[in-house]
Amino acid sequence: MKLSAVVQSLKPSATIAAAAQAKALKSQGITVYDFTLGEPDFNTPEHIQAAAIAAMKAGHTHYTPSGGIPELKKAVCSLYERDYGLKFQPNQVLISNGAKHSLHNVITSLCGAGDEVIIPAPYWVSYSALVELAGAIPVIVETSEADGFRMSAQQFDSAITSRTRLLLLNSPSNPTGATYSREQLEGLAEVARRRDVLVCSDEIYEKLLYTNEPAHCFAVLLGGAAAERTIIVSGVSKAYAMTGWRIGWTIAPAVLTSAMDNLQSQETSNPCSISQYASLAALTGPQDCVEAMRMEFARRREYVLGRLHAMRGVTLADPGGAFYAFFNVSHYFSRPLGKGTKVSNATEFCAALLEESHVALVSGDAFGAPGYVRLSFASDLDNLRMGLDRIEKFLNVD
Repeated sequence: MKLSAVVQSLKPSATIAAAAQAKALKSQGITVYDFTLGEPDFNTPEHIQAAAIAAMKAGHTHYTPSGGIPELKKAVCSLYERDYGLKFQPNQVLISNGAKHSLHNVITSLCGAGDEVIIPAPYWVSYSALVELAGAIPVIVETSEADGFRMSAQQFDSAITSRTRLLLLNSPSNPTGATYSREQLEGLAEVARRRDVLVCSDEIYEKLLYTNEPAHCFAVLLGGAAAERTIIVSGVSKAYAMTGWRIGWTIAPAVLTSAMDNLQSQETSNPCSISQYASLAALTGPQDCVEAMRMEFARRREYVLGRLHAMRGVTLADPGGAFYAFFNVSHYFSRPLGKGTKVSNATEFCAALLEESHVALVSGDAFGAPGYVRLSFASDLDNLRMGLDRIEKFLNVD
């Protein structure tokens, strides 16, 4: 059977692959400290679960409009007016099967063969794959640990060509946890305005911040002038511990939303009806659960950073948001590790760490950042403590 060229060139998600390797060891009865997947380890809050049960009992188990139920679209609009003072209309909102599906809709609707999409590195593993699936070209802009893994306005400007169609921006970032200040975002927004480039702002981690600066929705910038060229992507997965419910959304100019709705109607018919009613409860119900989870993540973050900063040869830029520590282990390449093993890159490092010490991390090679590894601290403190003990022993830190 001959597969299409685009599918043959597609690589599996590195985070899911790393989690699968850890799961395979667990199935053998081995205790594995698994810090691979980017999902909260909390259960979905009770009132959201109750809303799902109520939706089923009320008969909301049938097809919905392809772009989502009107009540949820209105709730998304209310959320952005409450949090950012932005007034959107329901015809600008599209409910999808998670933020990844939302990103696919955006890229497929806007980009085609030969178009360029600018992606700051390190970047979430699916960004470049989704761009390539659309036939477009990922243009990777390297950032540095010294700059907190943030792309400057000058770098953005320099990367733009006559074929540039879109910037994919993620703040707070996966995998680095980097957050842009308002001033930095305004610099990027001004370049986008001047060079007539659309911006897809992935804000899925917007509720998980640990800095004194509040979250910034890209569409607010330049006095709201950025809204006409901004596509917002977000969802309920991270803030409400609802990764498996698969509900995300886009907010975009109405003409683009209509096009994405047409696309989605041919792909998936509609997002899960029950998940939509659960998400409605998440957005309109009590919000104290979000802050409770954020505070627990903040406690874990402080612990993880303290441990990593104390490890000789390990460096990292402190994450301002999300729940990842992205640290440089290149100091240990070609040095004896664990039982004498030597590695030459981050992928080999993660493989040896899993095999010898039964700790699962994700290689930075998958994120466009050789020499780095990602640890998700969406795990309880006991697991983090024991896992970091093993990492420290593997590094032969005195």
